[in-house]
Amino acid sequence: MADATLVISSKNYSSWSLRGWLLARMSGLKFEERIISLDDSSAKAEILLLSPSILVPCLIHGGNSVWDTLAIGEYLNEIRPAGKGLLPEDPGARAHCRSICGEMHSGFAGLRSALPMNLKRHYPGFKVWAGALADIERIADIWRDCLGKYGGPYLFGAMPTMADAMYAPVTTRFQTYDVKLDKACSDYCANILSLPDMAEWFEAARMEPDELPELDAEF
Repeated sequence: MADATLVISSKNYSSWSLRGWLLARMSGLKFEERIISLDDSSAKAEILLLSPSILVPCLIHGGNSVWDTLAIGEYLNEIRPAGKGLLPEDPGARAHCRSICGEMHSGFAGLRSALPMNLKRHYPGFKVWAGALADIERIADIWRDCLGKYGGPYLFGAMPTMADAMYAPVTTRFQTYDVKLDKACSDYCANILSLPDMAEWFEAARMEPDELPELDAEF
């Protein structure tokens, strides 16, 4: 029997749902999914308004409801046994991890609007709007810094952390819109996209009947 319920929206479109789901998977918590249809106004708003603050995803566990993605990660880090933590053990690395998670949580508006998450689409040779280029370079700088400092293959070393869950949807955007990256960043994207949990999410996304024509336009 599942220990918790995770409320999410579209697997094809919702980057915040993917983050919450990956955090729960990485923590080892047993949970069941509850998927809100895109007919629900709050689920649609969560995607189209590109907001981390609407109440999806939401983790329900032990009588608690936790709905902010960073709060979900911190909560899961606290309740899981040693060895399953979502944050690095070293205090400096842990602060660094929290910093880049916070930057992802509140920033990169240009990237979000120019390259919306859409796992069913692929746009070879896509011309990235100028407003997103600075965000892409900043993300690449974050990745290169972490991979160089902590040795990879994940942002904080040998095991995925909260940071990898927070940046995982970006790897899907870079794949969808054919964003060109240097080798270190390209290899990192490949590592994240090859995770079994990511493969499972992609497969479920492909099976979704729901569509948002606003995000399916041929750019």
